[in-house]
Amino acid sequence: MNMLTAVIAFLLSLTAGAVLTPLARRLARRIGAIDHALSSRKIHKAPIPRLGGIAIVGAFFTPMVALFFTHSGVGELFYARREAALGLFLGGAIIAALGIYDDLKGAGARLKFAVQFGVGGLVYALGYRIDVIANPFGGAIELGWLGLPFTLLWVAGVINAVNLIDGLDGLAGGVAFITLLTVFVAAAVNGAPLMMLVSAALAGAVLGFLRYNFNPATIFMGDTGSMFLGFVLATTAIRTSLKPTAAVAIIVPIVALGLPIADTLLAMVRRAMRGAPLFQADRDHIHHRLLARGFSQRKAVLVLYAASAGLGMVALALARASGLQAALILVGLALVGGLLLRHLGYMRFERLAEVLELRRRNLAVRNDVRRVAARLRDAAHVGHVWDSVRQAAPTLGADYVSLRFVEERPFGPRQLHFVEGVEEGAPSLFRSQHSLRGERPDGGSIELGWADGRSAITRDTEAAVEQLCGHVLQALNRIQRDGAAEKIVPIEVLIMEAANEPGSMARMASGQR
Repeated sequence: MNMLTAVIAFLLSLTAGAVLTPLARRLARRIGAIDHALSSRKIHKAPIPRLGGIAIVGAFFTPMVALFFTHSGVGELFYARREAALGLFLGGAIIAALGIYDDLKGAGARLKFAVQFGVGGLVYALGYRIDVIANPFGGAIELGWLGLPFTLLWVAGVINAVNLIDGLDGLAGGVAFITLLTVFVAAAVNGAPLMMLVSAALAGAVLGFLRYNFNPATIFMGDTGSMFLGFVLATTAIRTSLKPTAAVAIIVPIVALGLPIADTLLAMVRRAMRGAPLFQADRDHIHHRLLARGFSQRKAVLVLYAASAGLGMVALALARASGLQAALILVGLALVGGLLLRHLGYMRFERLAEVLELRRRNLAVRNDVRRVAARLRDAAHVGHVWDSVRQAAPTLGADYVSLRFVEERPFGPRQLHFVEGVEEGAPSLFRSQHSLRGERPDGGSIELGWADGRSAITRDTEAAVEQLCGHVLQALNRIQRDGAAEKIVPIEVLIMEAANEPGSMARMASGQR
């Protein structure tokens, strides 16, 4: 395979991406795969379709299939590198399927990591291995049996790093495109034709998608796109960092992917220090810091594009540098990166006492939510669910709480609404509504209100409510599935009991939806 074939693959995938993206947008709207921006961490305000990843995946495979049946040499290349090709395409298909499921139904962290580690094991068995780490400060480090867990962590880490950086219009796609250009150059220099083909095809697919994803975006790539991009970047970076006969210098792909990796590490440290779950989304990523400093979405994205391009050039320089040169480059990069991060407000040790106090409060709230979750697991009917919800309100400092959901009954669904606390229309009451189904507005909600004069809630409080919503939804689904609400006590009795509680009201609306 020559350079011309890679260029043809790029153009084919670019065309396919530009054609498939509007079709994916139309499909997403038809089936309701919409990002409704129900969380404060979301930058966009209007609902946006989120199945763009399907277009990226389809556009990526288009030139692979088209060129395979021509005399381009792609078929011979796949046969000569059959294990590497199988790992890349099969692993990519599995990750794409996981992303589609997550975009449509929602996948928990356990399922995601199980699949990601499983795919990591698959590609490890097929030759995508980190067995040795090149050390610019001394001799190479042999990993031995640690090569497998190191490879698994690399694959899962890059997948989730790209997923986390997908917070602004065009950001993840643009950073991935720039990194793919770096991978393509490294593959061309090191004589890795399969990686040249793969990086060229995916770069074209991403560029075709970016036509519709750059601000103002009309479609998002969703987890399908971000996880697929992360997987391909993780695997191609392993195979192109050095010549196939040499040790894998993992420092080179780490630098090339430095922006999403740094953002992910900062998020993990930040959440651990604050006592927040490691996988709790927040509004403190690098791109959020740029927005807080007055950058528009476009300017923030362009700044991060420039940073990614700079890291790509440094990575290519490292690949050609001697040990001493590489050491000096890395020290300089660390100093510059540290100064820039401090300028954005990270590593402010003078705020340590404030962070530790926030950690104490967050851990207390998380413990209370866990206790509520334990009661919800034992809930026998909807009355028990409501009782758990209203007992959780004081934990969050709320003065008002309501629960709305739809009860499915043999003769038709019925909307139920439970309320407790200060008057709903109190002028000083700040109210915040949270869907039981996360980003999906249908299926019920929990609404909380505070009469302390606040005009917003913190992201930590919002995340605790989101966790509570998940536990409530599980309990209601289980009760509805088992028919417990009908078997144990009539719902009308529960409504009357709730209404008799001091300071509490409960209302019920019946009828078809």
